[in-house]
Formats: sequence, structure tokens, C-alpha cells
Amino acid sequence: MERHSFDVAVVGAGVFGAWAAYQLQRAGHKVALFDAHGAGNSRSSSGDESRIMRLGYGADEIYTRAAWLSLDLWKELFARTGSPLFHQAGVLWLAHENDPYPVRSLETLTRVGIRVEKLSVEETQLRFPQISLDGISWVMLEPDSGLLIARRAVQSVVHAAVKEGVKFIQAAIEPPAADKPLAQINASTGETISAANFVFACGAWLPKLFPDLLGNRIHPTRQEVFYFGAPPGDRFRPPSLPVWIDFKDEAYGLPDVEGRGVKVAIDRHGSRFDPDDGDRIASAEGLAETRAYLARRLPEMARAPVTESRVCQYENTSNGDFLIDRHPALENVWLLGGGSGHGFKHGPFVGSYIRDRIEGKAEGVEPRFSLATKMSEQKRAVY
Repeated sequence: MERHSFDVAVVGAGVFGAWAAYQLQRAGHKVALFDAHGAGNSRSSSGDESRIMRLGYGADEIYTRAAWLSLDLWKELFARTGSPLFHQAGVLWLAHENDPYPVRSLETLTRVGIRVEKLSVEETQLRFPQISLDGISWVMLEPDSGLLIARRAVQSVVHAAVKEGVKFIQAAIEPPAADKPLAQINASTGETISAANFVFACGAWLPKLFPDLLGNRIHPTRQEVFYFGAPPGDRFRPPSLPVWIDFKDEAYGLPDVEGRGVKVAIDRHGSRFDPDDGDRIASAEGLAETRAYLARRLPEMARAPVTESRVCQYENTSNGDFLIDRHPALENVWLLGGGSGHGFKHGPFVGSYIRDRIEGKAEGVEPRFSLATKMSEQKRAVY
């Protein structure tokens, strides 16, 4: 049995764990990073091909600022690694009448100093004639936002972390005991890893590893997404077509990038889901609802074929705030998760935040990320 010693062991190489390992290693810590199925794997919440990179968060300035910082760090990483995995397609918010979320987003973005445009329906129709604006009152455009190529972006972070000196181990681990201090973890490879601090960034597996503590605080849900084949040409590719968010209709769409098709999904919590053995075949009901929405917003694609479908999961906290906190009984164990369907873009911020907490920095502590604020009843408040 091989034994290795590190300053920090990070369990989970999704976007939160990958950025945590990368930021900690660059700060001078000796880091090990584990993942049972590999970085960006299809069972993870960080899998799939793309994620929206937007800055609007209603009145939630904390997430707007975190996303803004993260966008800069994503672009910095991609420039350093030569991996152009951010597409500045722009993000279009479709605002219905009496729709307060885009109103608050516009106010927050303007106050913070982020570039934003308020467009009339007529102006939007001229710029983006592919989009039907039936039922829309006005539109907000984030011109500097867009989308991330998700799976490859996570893998890029892990590759960069390994180049910095992180030891990556693809293996499962034995669940930690709940009643005694954690000094080491045993991997399915036969390796034993000891560390001064352990970060569990396991997404939908967190309630399985800590059932008594998180079984009723992290709620994985089944989420379906569909890709539809675009017509020939670039009419449905960026910059001709931006990302769009239809908040009141609980839907969003991403343009055709890398030839995968136009991605459309309903942003509504699905049924409870097990990330290990949950069925990942999309449902006929989900496709019917998504296709009906696509036909309404992109009429030219009403009969477009499905090129791919995915079932992933959100790992929701009670209200959508992240969980970034120390384990209440294990002083050297940190809990990192609760992406709640909107966390991917924030990976760089989360990595910096957990680094600062482990290093004992008092400034910047956010009470909303604490375990104490995570309840068992679902009342989604962050979108």
C-alpha cells in the first residue's frame, strides 16, 4: 500500500474541486485531487458540453460580482493554456411584462459597472430575427457574456493544475467516518493519502458521503437538456445567435457551437435523482415540452432533429446558495458544493474562496455560504 502526504486533498474533480485544487497549488500548497470517474465525466454536474456564462443575477450582487471575477479568471486560464473554451456570444434576457428579475438584473449590472444594453422588442427583432419575441416586453443584452465549453473547460483546469504540481488520482475513496477526526483517506487504487485539510467537492455525492449531515440539505434532481440540429450556415451560431434566457418561462437556449446543435432546456427542478445509478435516458415528455418551447422561440427550427439529449443533475441547496464551509465536527474537513444548477460559471471564484478559508483569511467570509443557512425544505431563491 502506497502512502502519500499532502497539505490538502480535494475529493471531486468537477468545476468546484478542480478550481480549488488549482488555486491551492498555485498558492504554494501541496495538493492531491481525486475523482472516481475522471474530470468532466458524464455523471458529474460539471459534465455535458456547454454552460451559460452570464453576469445577471437579479438583485443578488454577490453572485454578479463572483461571476464577473470568474469570467476574468476563466479567460486568463484559457489564454495561458491556449484553450479557447469561452465563446463571447452575448446573453439575451427576454423580459415579460411584470417580470422583476430582469429589471433587478439591469439595475445591479448598471450599478456595478458591467456593460449592458436595454433593447426594445423592435431593436432586438432587427438584430436577432431568428428569435420570436411573442409575449416579450423588452430585452436586456449582456454583450460580454456567452458560454463555456463545460466538459473540456473542467479538463483544462485539471490539466493546468497537474502542470502546477497537483497529483491527480482517478479512484473512488472510502467514505469518511462521521465520529472521529480525519487523518487520511483510502483510495480504490490502494493508495492512502494523508493531509492537513480535506475538501469534499463531490456535488451530488455529498449527501451520500455525509448522509447524517447533508442527506436533507443537498437535493440532487434529474435535469434534461436537448440539442437540436441547426440548418446549414451560421444563422444559429454566434455571433448571429446569442445565448438567451427566458426567465419567466423557465427556459434557456444556447447557440450552435462546435456543430453540436442548438441547446435548449427547461430550468425547473426535476425529480429526485441518484448520480450513481439514475436513468440517464431523456423522457418523451421532456422532449415534447422542450420542442414546443423551441418552436415558439425559434420557429425556423420547429422541425429540427434532435442531435443529442442528456440527463444530468442539479445538486440543490434549500435556496440555491452555495455550500462552502467547515464540517461542524471535523475541523480539517471542508464541504464544497450546492452548485444548484447555476454554479458552473463560478468555479474560479469558489476556488479562490475556499483557498482563502483554508489559509485562515478572515476578510470576505460570506454567511450565505455557511452550513447553518442550509435547510431541509426547498425554497429556491437564487437563479
